[in-house]
Amino acid sequence: MKYRKLGATGLWVSEVSFGTIPVLKGNVPVLPQYYNLENHQAVALMRYAWDKGCNLYDTAIVPEYGDAELKLGMFAKTVDRKRLIISDKARFFDGDEMYGAVEQSIENLGEMPDIYFVHQVDLDNVDQVFGKFGALDALVELKREGKIKFTGIASHYYEVLLRGAKDERVDVLQGSGNILERGMLDRMAAEPVFQSKGLMVNKVYAAGLLPGRFTEQELILGVLSYPVSTALLGIGTKEEADKAFFHDCHGAREPMSWEQVLERLEQEFSPIACDRCQRCICPRGTEIHTLFRQKNYYHLGKDYWALRKLDLGIQESAAHCRKCTELTCMYHCPRDLWIPKLIQEIAELVENHYQGENTER
Repeated sequence: MKYRKLGATGLWVSEVSFGTIPVLKGNVPVLPQYYNLENHQAVALMRYAWDKGCNLYDTAIVPEYGDAELKLGMFAKTVDRKRLIISDKARFFDGDEMYGAVEQSIENLGEMPDIYFVHQVDLDNVDQVFGKFGALDALVELKREGKIKFTGIASHYYEVLLRGAKDERVDVLQGSGNILERGMLDRMAAEPVFQSKGLMVNKVYAAGLLPGRFTEQELILGVLSYPVSTALLGIGTKEEADKAFFHDCHGAREPMSWEQVLERLEQEFSPIACDRCQRCICPRGTEIHTLFRQKNYYHLGKDYWALRKLDLGIQESAAHCRKCTELTCMYHCPRDLWIPKLIQEIAELVENHYQGENTER
């Protein structure tokens, strides 16, 4: 295992880190597989990764990740705590709520988290999070009190992460990216302000959809080719750990190019060539990059889940798109996508799917 600096924290983290969603017992609809591990199984699996060199374990509060936080606390008692790095997070944007969440996490873990993130920060709650008495202020206070070591912002949005990178209160960032959805990673790599922050990257496997089309080596190496601190993977079995915590191929060859990735996927379907750089701007607020992601996910195997997501306002978005004459989205798209046409195709897909359902009934 190789290790990288986590920004200016002074910590060195394993290039591949352990995401704890798969060790929970219950049903949290995030991954395509649910393992329902008992406590001893979860602890043994985390120890297996530890023995392979993993030293960073990421979790979230009980309402979000089930009992994974509790199991991580059990595991922490079996290893050298000084070498273990615990990353935790909560989806609270108000300062008082975040403060209470961290104290509950400390009780659940039986340990002080090393890094604590405000989870799922988006464009609707970003001002509250960063504002006075917001969640970030609460984390700063908790850090001052010695209840956490470092503060973090976790988001799927580039503009939110950029704001975090510019804020001296933030120590670590957690964003998403993979060899298909690499646009945000490209933008962060080109922006010097990110260099002072530790960067953890999740969704390396695109919620489990990319393995099978690509090897774990190709997926992990693709993310580690960027100036990031660690690739965060959900691990649920020893077999998955063996594929994730390999030792002989980091830097062994060049990562796959964007064109190679599309060529591989084109063997199954015609992917929308959107890398989710998030430069497209819609005057009506449509998240174009999210629509394109869901369309690709539909063809990658999450058909029902993706269509349900696409059905949330797609007809309204398509109607606005037909009338739009500004086309600001296309002016900002580095991939030169014909965005209005693609949105109409998505609307037709959703409409035809639900018409077919009604006909069968």
